[in-house]
Amino acid sequence: MQDATISHWGAQDRFQAHFIVRKSGNPIDYNAKTVLSTEGHFSLKKVVSVTWNGGKLADILNHDSELNELISKQTVNDATIFVEPTESEVRIHSKWKSHFDFQITKELFEIYNKIAGHIKSL
Repeated sequence: MQDATISHWGAQDRFQAHFIVRKSGNPIDYNAKTVLSTEGHFSLKKVVSVTWNGGKLADILNHDSELNELISKQTVNDATIFVEPTESEVRIHSKWKSHFDFQITKELFEIYNKIAGHIKSL
C-alpha cells in the first residue's frame, strides 16, 4: 500500500556519514550520545565541554579526556555524536548535513577512530 502523504519537496539534499564497527554483545553496553555544554547563541554558539550518556561505553568515553577535548573544539553539529548498536555492528554518526556542509575533517575522523578503538576494547 502506497503512502498517501507524499512530501511535495521531493528528495532532500541531506547526508550523514556512518562509521561502522563490527562488534557483538549486549547492545545496551554500546549505546552512547554526547551531551554538550555550550555557551553563546545561534551561529556564535560554541561547545564548552562534553559528557557522554548511555551504557558501559559512555562511561569509558567520559574518562577519555583527550577525546572529549577534541570534540569540544568542533562545531555543535559535529560535536553531537551518536553511537548506536545493531545486531552485529555499532554505528557512529553525527547529525544530518546539507550538501554544502557535508564533510569529514581530519579531526572528525580522528574522533570517530578513537571511539571505534574504545568500542573494540569493550
